Amino acid sequence: MPEHALDYYSKNDKMYVATDCIIFGFDEGKLKLLIFKRRVEPLKDSWSLIGSFVNLDEDVDQAAKRVLSEITGLERVFMEELKSYGKAERDPGYRTISIAQYALIRLEAYNKELVEKHGAHWYEIDALPNLVLDHNQMVNDALGRIKREARYKPIGFELLPEKFTLPQLQQFYEAIYQKELDARNFRKKVLSLKVLVKLDEKDKSTSRRGAFLYKFDYKNYQKLLESGYNFEIA
Repeated sequence: MPEHALDYYSKNDKMYVATDCIIFGFDEGKLKLLIFKRRVEPLKDSWSLIGSFVNLDEDVDQAAKRVLSEITGLERVFMEELKSYGKAERDPGYRTISIAQYALIRLEAYNKELVEKHGAHWYEIDALPNLVLDHNQMVNDALGRIKREARYKPIGFELLPEKFTLPQLQQFYEAIYQKELDARNFRKKVLSLKVLVKLDEKDKSTSRRGAFLYKFDYKNYQKLLESGYNFEIA
């Protein structure tokens, strides 16, 4: 590298790059968020998203996976980049830009006890404590992204068990949209999508009469997706 280029880098201000992981989980009909108590000053012991600094020798997405694993024990979580947060005063410790990553997972597929052993906790969205820095804004932005995704992608089918009832599916979308949905309209809309296969089995865990179980038709979904079909449910 030319000497004048090195001078250019050395004469400019330095700042940190962090990554924050916004991990939502769907569990027993509730939408939850994974958070922990910050381990460093400033604001030590305040509730925080799962995050830390990016090392010089790693990509941001690699850093997010490493940080999530170190703080929670969770592995193999597919995260997508949300956006960067770079207000000058966002971190009182030092000038820091954070690149947020988010994911929505089915908690049944992960070890909840492992997370708590690492000092992280799952909190229901409507009972969250106040979070440090601009983390509340990150959560709101990620929720907004997921709500928009849910309007054109049937994400609910991917986060429920292989077999599920229509009330269970409605419960998921109510958790995402944070509002109640009319059961009759929801049933009509979701069945019109032609991506559900009705089974001969019933779930009788909530009533003697029971509710029919369904499964997701992935092949038909892919065909509709490629044709530009609108999966808007609510």
